[in-house]
Amino acid sequence: MKQLHALIITSGCSSDKFISNHVLNVYSKFGELEIALNLFSRMPRKNVMSHNILINGFVLIGDLGNARKLFDEMRERNVATWNAMVTGLTEFEFNEEGLSLFSEMHELGFLPDEFTLSSVLRGSSGLRDLIYGKQIHSYILKSGFEFNMVVGSSLAHMYMRCGNLVEGERVIRQMPVHNVVACNTLIAGRAQNGDSEKALDQYNLMKLAGFRPDKITFVSIISSCSELATLFQGQQIHAEAIKLGANTVVSVTSSLVSMYSRCGCLEDSVKAFSESKHIDVVLWSSMIAAYGFHGQGEKAIDLFKQLEKEDLEANDVTFLSLLYACSHCGLKEKGTEFFNLMVGTYKLKPSLEHYTCVVDLLARAGCLNEAEAMIRSMPIKADSIIWKTLLSACKIHKNADMAKRIGQEVIRLDPKDSAPYVLLSNIHASAKKWEEVSDVRKAMRDRKVKKEPGISWLELKNQVYQFRVGDKSHPKWVEINGYLKELAFEMKKKGYEPDTGSVLHDMEIEEKEYNLVHHSEKLAIAFALLNTPESFPIRVMKNLRICNDCHVAIKIISEIKCREIIVRDASRFHHFKEGKCSCRDYW
Repeated sequence: MKQLHALIITSGCSSDKFISNHVLNVYSKFGELEIALNLFSRMPRKNVMSHNILINGFVLIGDLGNARKLFDEMRERNVATWNAMVTGLTEFEFNEEGLSLFSEMHELGFLPDEFTLSSVLRGSSGLRDLIYGKQIHSYILKSGFEFNMVVGSSLAHMYMRCGNLVEGERVIRQMPVHNVVACNTLIAGRAQNGDSEKALDQYNLMKLAGFRPDKITFVSIISSCSELATLFQGQQIHAEAIKLGANTVVSVTSSLVSMYSRCGCLEDSVKAFSESKHIDVVLWSSMIAAYGFHGQGEKAIDLFKQLEKEDLEANDVTFLSLLYACSHCGLKEKGTEFFNLMVGTYKLKPSLEHYTCVVDLLARAGCLNEAEAMIRSMPIKADSIIWKTLLSACKIHKNADMAKRIGQEVIRLDPKDSAPYVLLSNIHASAKKWEEVSDVRKAMRDRKVKKEPGISWLELKNQVYQFRVGDKSHPKWVEINGYLKELAFEMKKKGYEPDTGSVLHDMEIEEKEYNLVHHSEKLAIAFALLNTPESFPIRVMKNLRICNDCHVAIKIISEIKCREIIVRDASRFHHFKEGKCSCRDYW
């Protein structure tokens, strides 16, 4: 390009405005802003296009400050000028400023085009501002953009991001022609709204319609497999990504790392990460999170140190993954050190999730008062999750007095959540405070709060099997129940004693033992033992945290049956093997 530029200068064409703008555009698109600025300052005749090119160049490298400065200095602007600035602001999630600029543009009489509208809708999506989004929808209908593919897909995306999946799908259905972008919008919308199964269905329909999936498709659909923990489907989609060459895209690789991790295959996460040639902070943060999720805190820390050596700029997600890893491995000192590093050296503002990790870290280590002090002094309003984290630690450390106080905080914020009532009931029962237990149970009845049922599921031969606690509706119930009785007999010979403290305390002992035997993860494991080869690892997912009794029982089952049993609960992964668990009984 520099040789061509030199030729333009020597041939006397550099004074031509049309040629100069094209040269400026090439330098800007290649990120050579220093050369572009020098050329811009020497151009004898500049026009609106010259300014627009430079604004886009600044936006491309994320320099919104200089982009806005140049924008404000312009005496004459056109729609492309406004588009460049609005797009830049919403792309980097300065959504309020972007929407404000759009309003100013509209007031000055500029007519938005499809690019303006799609950027503004992105801003509404980012803010989850459904009211503003609906106002833009009204404008779209009045101005005849409702059948435009770019605008229609952005509009559907806005509705879905704001939680209105039905309206988003209606917008897509009304579009006269569908393309990959429309399919991606539907898949992403369903995945983001927790309907991963329908996202997978849409992916299959997309392929049947002859559309070729792209990197955006693969990121959304791999995330859906991750959410459902459907390993076999995830592997199939990985193979399809390889065939289409999308597996080398860093966002797809990051999704694969997360998917394999959440399906219980840490080795495959490591393999996907190791095979990537990209040195990218999102990818490395995903791998740090994977190590943390599987209780390998030291490896997460080692990877963070490598990240720093590679001169990658750790972000808030990196530190969240790191703090999570430390909290689940009992690395209190390291975790506190990383929190201080994040705030002091990296100058990152901690979110509520960061504080929750630190509270978990302190509380698990027995520093309950310090954890409570952090919640009460942090500059962010506490939610029920952070208080619930502390309440769980009160159960671990058998602090019934503090639990009563913290439980009230949780219930005040989320009175319909059954978890704090159950935790409080069990904490008071362990302390033999039966009157307190009765009060908690009465409060649940009065408020019509029902305990969330335990649900476990596993994937076998590309089919997902689901189990609920005590559920007798499964077609193989008789066989599973009989096998569990045999298993319980073998376990008791190995010293297993049912932990009746894990069950609500208004049952008879025999009923408690029956309830424990039929917890959903035990049903799933029994089914897997009956239907898989002897050397086959068992992977079970659960919606709640694993109870102490199941944790002890599965350790013994792994030893008796010589099986590796991997359980993903609501908090982390447990790898049971030869009578031991990867969490080292710290969860």
